[in-house]
Amino acid sequence: MSDNSLRLVWIYPDLLSTYGDQGNALVVERRARQRGLDVTRLDVRSDQPIPTSGDIYLIGGGEDRPQRLAAERLRRDGHLYRAVENGAIVFSVCAGYQILGHEFINDLGQREPGLGLLDVVSVRGEGERCVGDVLADIDSRLGLPQLTGFENHQGVTHLGPTARPFAQVRLGRGNGTGDGTEGAYNDTVFGTYMHGPVLARNPQIADLLLKLALDVNALPPVDDRWYEALRTERIAAAQQPA
Repeated sequence: MSDNSLRLVWIYPDLLSTYGDQGNALVVERRARQRGLDVTRLDVRSDQPIPTSGDIYLIGGGEDRPQRLAAERLRRDGHLYRAVENGAIVFSVCAGYQILGHEFINDLGQREPGLGLLDVVSVRGEGERCVGDVLADIDSRLGLPQLTGFENHQGVTHLGPTARPFAQVRLGRGNGTGDGTEGAYNDTVFGTYMHGPVLARNPQIADLLLKLALDVNALPPVDDRWYEALRTERIAAAQQPA
């Protein structure tokens, strides 16, 4: 990556873009361009190889069968492993989050191997589906404001010893384990159950991905009035009595 260019890869929009998560790619792309970066965005369909030269990779949510197909093709392709080894940043949502773990339960009720890029294991919850607005405090080491998002999943995700919780839930279910955790991350790979799309509600997360990809501590300021209005509205709505 040169000083003013960025390669953004949106993985499998034909399989994993059920809940508007492609908006995450739009937000990262726009916020990069607002900083004067030359952004090349590549939407990679499931019948195409994943490039290994990307800087930021985004994966969205999807239904059970497309999730299984996506996991099978990503394992067979193998290029996302190599991209992470090369220092790429990965941000995943819901089904994509589960795929990055060691395993999850597929549409056939079987344990499906994941990519092992996050130290998490996902199973199918026995209780009510996790649906609704979420408010959570993001790990203080990341220096980000309160997380706002919308969850819609049956999965329960358990974190292993090398995975850090992305956030601690104030409102909502998060990982569904009952311990108040939401999402997981390591140095370069992030997973969350939050839709919204989550980066439109939380543009500072998009900026974090940019800073990690560029290896900088700060970015030039941009006009955040639209994003802050959305955040304020969604946080207020989440706090209203049911």
